[in-house]
Amino acid sequence: MARSADVLGDAWTLVILRDSFHGVTKFDDFQQSLGIARNTLSDRLGNLVNAGVLTKEFYQDNPPRYEYLLTEMGHDLFPALAAILAWGDRWLSTGNGAPVGLYHRPCGHDAEVDVVCGHCRQRLVDDDLQFYVGAGYPDVVGEGHDFRDRLALTPGGEGGRPQPRRVP
Repeated sequence: MARSADVLGDAWTLVILRDSFHGVTKFDDFQQSLGIARNTLSDRLGNLVNAGVLTKEFYQDNPPRYEYLLTEMGHDLFPALAAILAWGDRWLSTGNGAPVGLYHRPCGHDAEVDVVCGHCRQRLVDDDLQFYVGAGYPDVVGEGHDFRDRLALTPGGEGGRPQPRRVP
């Protein structure tokens, strides 16, 4: 989660990605669409390129101009961004309906965004999941940042359960 937040961690980055999925590719078009300061936009685009989410492609000689295109990694972000969109539509609605819909062309209906298990196709709910120590968990973690005591040592093993749900 922390590694993902390092890449996606601010609102400008999310709306740049939104515009990328809308087909915006050129610096000036991002700037005009978002009303973002040029230095901030340059910084965020550079971060997304360095992270591998976007690629920077040369398209004009004089003056030199580049377009920013989603990579495979960038396209893989779409389900997460769609889930954020659905969450906002549910919890931050003004009562007038969703400001933007997602139409699923293959089935001919508005998309209903949901996160499901790739094995059983059941909806993923936090109470049904167990967090466990993955193969990539570092052997050495900075002081105060090691949370392996909250994780099961193996999938299905003891521990790694979230606290009981408390909804006010």
